[in-house]
Amino acid sequence: MDFRKRLVVMFMLMTLFPILLLVSFGFIIIRYQASAMQQVYETEVSTLQALQNPVQVLNRLTRGTYNELKTVTKQRPDDLLDTTYLQTINERLQKRQAFLVVQKGDALVYCGNDALYELVEDSLPEYGSYNANVDGGLYISGRIPYLVKQQDFMFSDETPGSVYVISDVNTLMPQTRTSLIQAIGSVVIVFLITGIFLSVWLYAGIIKPINKLKYATRRVKEGDLDFRLEKTGEDEIGELSADFEEMRAHLKTEIDTRVQYEEDLRTLIGNISHDLKTPLTTIKGYAEGIMDGVADTPEKQEKYLRTIRSKAEDMTRMVEELALYTKIDCKSYPYHFEKVRLKDFFADCIEEDEPELERRNIKIGLVNQLSEDDEVYADREQLKRITMNIIGNAVKYLSKESGEITVTLLDELSYIRTEIKDTGAGIPKKDLPHIFERFYRGDTSRNTGKGGSGLGLAIVKQIVEDHGGTIYARSEEGEGTTISFTLLKVRKDGKEQKKPQAYRGLDGIKA
Repeated sequence: MDFRKRLVVMFMLMTLFPILLLVSFGFIIIRYQASAMQQVYETEVSTLQALQNPVQVLNRLTRGTYNELKTVTKQRPDDLLDTTYLQTINERLQKRQAFLVVQKGDALVYCGNDALYELVEDSLPEYGSYNANVDGGLYISGRIPYLVKQQDFMFSDETPGSVYVISDVNTLMPQTRTSLIQAIGSVVIVFLITGIFLSVWLYAGIIKPINKLKYATRRVKEGDLDFRLEKTGEDEIGELSADFEEMRAHLKTEIDTRVQYEEDLRTLIGNISHDLKTPLTTIKGYAEGIMDGVADTPEKQEKYLRTIRSKAEDMTRMVEELALYTKIDCKSYPYHFEKVRLKDFFADCIEEDEPELERRNIKIGLVNQLSEDDEVYADREQLKRITMNIIGNAVKYLSKESGEITVTLLDELSYIRTEIKDTGAGIPKKDLPHIFERFYRGDTSRNTGKGGSGLGLAIVKQIVEDHGGTIYARSEEGEGTTISFTLLKVRKDGKEQKKPQAYRGLDGIKA
């Protein structure tokens, strides 16, 4: 949820939610208190009415008792001299926030509340002066407002008397006071619940994600990038978290790449300096031998010069290999793709290399399982480099008096797979997964005469991948190694051809 929607929801929660809760609580309170008052006062009384017009409610509550007293004054007036009866009537009135007063002439016969009577005594209507003004009662305002119902009558001895039902207007019914307390408590609870809910919602939706971002920012500031910031939602903060995580991952990749580059550079400098040192030492030694006259015969001089030339060629090849890898790794090498018939290509390669391999007592053969018109898209020069690097490694690590190299061509639907298998010493299992890595050499000893820059198979792998293919190796120690790579095959069905990864402009690429 974005911030705009979040603000709308927050506004709705701050307005509608409290209103709905207050209405619900108010309805429950009114229903409950109305039921309670009906049970206590034995009449239907609305809490709302009690709050709006307490005088009318008090008048209604004492109406039944007052009517009973009126009947008694007419039929049995002397019953109003019975204290027991008057006490019973007064207890009933007390439950309705009123009390009873009976006078005979000027004498007070009974008073149900002496304290309140003293406050209102002077305001009570005299005999014969009662005039109701509120639905059968007389409301008297003042410091102590009260509602009085008066009935004048004559005792059996012809003495005038008056009976008063007096209700204290200031004293609301207990249920009404309870209703007010409950209403105030409900308001407090509603706003407390709303505040807590909004606080939790804001914390979970805004504060907590921001704190995570602050913590992540602090870790990045301290150089720690080894963590992951999860996306917190679909709002702006969630998008910011996703962008931050993408930035962190990108930054970590850049730093790791830089660290790896620096490590590779140190390794390269170490390898190159070591590998250049050996031929330079040899060249220097043989050159000094010629200068000092050690090579005192034409045969020795020719041998020394051939050795110097061979070591110089090794150095040149090493420098060229490094320059080539740099171009390929930087994606700046200009490939020239063309259609190549692999059967003819490898036949030419084998014919060219066969004399030298036979001199080393190594047999080489070609097994072709392709049709006559099967072709691939490849850069001939780089395909040649792939072949020579793989065969060169096979020869270098033969470790036997004789050996055999077999090149097999296999059709695999949209690819052609080439397998170059040798019967050499094989590659240890621990080294096999790393042989295509830059500067990796399983043989760590520099005294075996098999050194190199460690870039040969890395170059092969990069070239194959730039051609849109894959390369992998299988090996068993003591039995030999098989290196397989695939190249895109030219389609013959007229459909558009998938282009090599490093395609530089082979027009059309269609069969």
